Amino acid sequence: MGHSDGDHGSDLSADDSPWSEGSWSDDDDEGSLSFEDSGEGSDAESDEPDAPAVEESDSSEDEVAPRNTIGDVPLEWYKNEEHIGYDITGSKIKKRDREGRIEAYLRNADDAKNWRKIYDEYNDEEVQITKEEAKIISRLLKGKTPHTNVDPYPDYVDWFEYDGKGHPLSSAPEPKRRFVPSKWEQKKVVKLVRAIRKGWIKFDKPKDEPNFYLLWGDETDTADNKRQGLSYIPAPKPNLPGHEESYNPSVEYIPTQEEIDSYQLMYEEDRPKFIPLKFDCLRSVPAYEKALREGFDRCLDLYLCPRTRKKRINIDPESLKPKLPSKKDLRPYPRTCYLEFKGHNGPVKSLSVEATGQWIASGSSDGTIRVWEVETGRCIKVWNVGGVVHRIAWNPSPDRHILAAVVDHDLLLLNAEVGDEDAQMKTKGLLQIEELAQEEDNGDKKPAVKWVKHEKFDGIMLIHHKAVSTVEWHFKGDYFTTVVPSLPIAAVFHPSQKMFFVATKKFVQIYDLQKAQLVKKLESGVREISSISIHPGGDNVIVGSKDGKLCWFDTDLSTRPYKTLKNHSKDITNVTFHRKYPLFASSSEDCTAYVFHGMVYSDLNQNPLIVPLEILRGHSSSDGRGVLDCKFHPRQPWLFTAGADSVVRLYCD
Repeated sequence: MGHSDGDHGSDLSADDSPWSEGSWSDDDDEGSLSFEDSGEGSDAESDEPDAPAVEESDSSEDEVAPRNTIGDVPLEWYKNEEHIGYDITGSKIKKRDREGRIEAYLRNADDAKNWRKIYDEYNDEEVQITKEEAKIISRLLKGKTPHTNVDPYPDYVDWFEYDGKGHPLSSAPEPKRRFVPSKWEQKKVVKLVRAIRKGWIKFDKPKDEPNFYLLWGDETDTADNKRQGLSYIPAPKPNLPGHEESYNPSVEYIPTQEEIDSYQLMYEEDRPKFIPLKFDCLRSVPAYEKALREGFDRCLDLYLCPRTRKKRINIDPESLKPKLPSKKDLRPYPRTCYLEFKGHNGPVKSLSVEATGQWIASGSSDGTIRVWEVETGRCIKVWNVGGVVHRIAWNPSPDRHILAAVVDHDLLLLNAEVGDEDAQMKTKGLLQIEELAQEEDNGDKKPAVKWVKHEKFDGIMLIHHKAVSTVEWHFKGDYFTTVVPSLPIAAVFHPSQKMFFVATKKFVQIYDLQKAQLVKKLESGVREISSISIHPGGDNVIVGSKDGKLCWFDTDLSTRPYKTLKNHSKDITNVTFHRKYPLFASSSEDCTAYVFHGMVYSDLNQNPLIVPLEILRGHSSSDGRGVLDCKFHPRQPWLFTAGADSVVRLYCD
């Protein structure tokens, strides 16, 4: 027998056949056919107690006789004939017309029951197996018994019961030898006793284990711990007495009363342990007043002595510190406040620097967006948007002066109106959108973002279905991303590749935008991530958390932080990398901003060098909040900070 339609040569194995599955289902003429083989025969018996037992019959009447009656004649003899044999009436059994492989494949593809059909080469017909036959084949492939009601390992049944029976199994009387001591056992015992007495048989003496141990000792294999008894520890040699310890010292060694009174104003550890006194003769020297106390301390030291010699390693604590380069060699970096930008009436919540570094934009909770000139500190443009500005981002392309600001719950795209007239006209043309046609009625489904023309500021308003928290531009300025706070906290683009970083409360997920799949998942180990920034090289990431920790990730090294810095006492509001200089900074609500040196080497065997450089102070606290944002200048080693005190500060070298 073989499989039909060109599949006669395929082997039926437990790995690649449908019979190897523990459960299968199919539809037949009688309805839905399904079964599930869950285990051994005893388990199936307990799950279905009402299932009828399989009755096996030895009668030959139950067997169906084959249609072909040629017996053991090989079928190869009928290879060139039009028939394959004869039936019970003597009539020829004609061969079926063979169909091509393509027709057989198409017929089998549309037939869902094809896997249950078996080709009978002897009778030249297809046979469809039944439910019971399928169960038998599935159990045989698994190495089990054909029928589920058969238990191959039955429990042993003891046919005899002994409890409560007054008579033994045998009624024969007990022999006399069971009541008389054995003569041969007596001779054997006497022989063994004689051999033990004459020393022919010797027994091994048990080893006596020591019943003492070192109370404070360790289990090291030192020579002092191996030898018996306590270790000899010589007493330290005391210093030789000088002129101060004499009972009749010189006058210059005896302190005056003013010096003795000054000792009381000193710390106890700085006071002299012995004050010299002058006596006329040795008999006038009184007894030592601390003799009893020091004797007790000495006895206590002997009692609590560890009784073991431990090697003491003298290590200079300074040698344990990492050797960091000098701050002078790492200049330039921002150190002092050079300029203050004042004009907001509320906390400045976000900053963004223009690509050339000539202008800076700030957004405040007073409902205004201001554009400042960096060199002079002059405010050149003010927009009163009428809502709290949570985030602001300047397009990184120098030809597109577009500001993206998160105002209340939505995103607003504005023309910054800076630069020459050609750049302004180009920017104005980008912000022009046509009237959108009425959207078709899609039921209850609403669009995630709706683009609306903002007539007041000649910009575009993006209305989201939920409140927007952050906005970030792509490094080319063609795309931007917004985050609606639910599971994600922040999202940024890779500075050079088609990668996308999404920060959640505990993890940083890296996605491949071209393949649309998750590439890597970084574990921060902090309470909650608040901000994220990508190194210009793209292989290193820093994240700030709400418990004051800053984590540096080397994505090529591990998914766990390479360094975790705990510098701030409150929440970190933002972290940022410099585009050209090896600098990164963090701002916090403790009114400070930290500047670090972060050098990333091209040699993969050399770890990044992280050196703390400066703590920038100057902002005052307002409602428990301090520095809310920080950004580096794109070309100079300058740092801009935005505070809750309504001031924007510029720190330079």
